[in-house]
Amino acid sequence: MTTPLKTRVLLADDHELVRSGLRLILDGEPDIEVVAEAADGAQAIAACLAGAVDLAVIDVSMPRLTGLQAAEELRRRTPALRVLMLSVHDNEQYFFAALKAGACGYVLKSAAGRDLVQAVRASMRGEPFLYPPAVTALFRDYLERAARDPAATTADPLTGRELEVLKLIAEAHTTDAIAGLLRISRRTVEHHRASILRKLGMRDRVELTRYAIRRGLVEP
Repeated sequence: MTTPLKTRVLLADDHELVRSGLRLILDGEPDIEVVAEAADGAQAIAACLAGAVDLAVIDVSMPRLTGLQAAEELRRRTPALRVLMLSVHDNEQYFFAALKAGACGYVLKSAAGRDLVQAVRASMRGEPFLYPPAVTALFRDYLERAARDPAATTADPLTGRELEVLKLIAEAHTTDAIAGLLRISRRTVEHHRASILRKLGMRDRVELTRYAIRRGLVEP
């Protein structure tokens, strides 16, 4: 893909103050322009599908759909779109989840003022961008965890749809509300809920909510 003269960026973060700060950083560059904003993963998907966007900068943890879920959906529906994940998390769980979701870069919020512009330009050149000190720590943690418990590094037991349902359950949405948001039947929601409980060995919403918080699907 040819790099455009001016990269059109979508900013997705559920905190307006964060988006304002990131916009100031990016709009101050002659080759970058923020053309859309979103406050959750669903809005981010809609904005990318509706307008001309070259690159999406998406926060990992947001309401309705997480940034990771949004990135996976965008990869399926707009494969040419580049995605950068923005996160406060510097642990390996989020890093590898971002790579699996199709992100071409991972930027820590604490270093956004220094790294974000560089990350945008690298992504548009087709190059990955990863915060170097974090990458070193993440790979070290991953190798240590794999050595201690090989099963800990296996694939996610939940499907993409089950993660969507889990997130909405943890956000206290009713079965009917989840069915409406995901455009599926009530019976299908109940089937997914039963499957999630069985796979995770859990019994109720409380345990699912705690798990969702640990996974970064919802904020505590």
